[in-house]
Amino acid sequence: MGLATALLLATPQLLVTTTPPAAAGLLEPVLRLMQPQVEQRLAKACASALQEAHGDLGQSELAPLGPWIESSCQALAKPVSACLIREASRSGRELGVITELIRGQVGDDSEVVIRRCAAALIGLPAHQGEQPLPQLLERLRQ
Repeated sequence: MGLATALLLATPQLLVTTTPPAAAGLLEPVLRLMQPQVEQRLAKACASALQEAHGDLGQSELAPLGPWIESSCQALAKPVSACLIREASRSGRELGVITELIRGQVGDDSEVVIRRCAAALIGLPAHQGEQPLPQLLERLRQ
């Protein structure tokens, strides 16, 4: 076997052993650029959830609450979006979250980040964020 052949055969192994792992937080600036879109989606989802929760009210009774619901949801969306970005960076799931945001879906990466953020927002230790979301919500109710 010649020297050139040996180098070609060794190249994949060299790349694997010499390429440093991606550092968490590397794509945080991209997520920060997407933050206004995330906030907007969160505010809309929040408003829809509140309107559905009060679905027994008639349109005439719900209409005066519209501005309050909208402003409350927008105020909530800001810290939640910041938490989502922070937890995506800490967990190293930024690329997955960005991909899922572009696709407009909540996948495995987003779900992990949402659980971690929910745990952080209700004051649980970080390792508690690995629990399924229903358990986190039950813990909140207690």
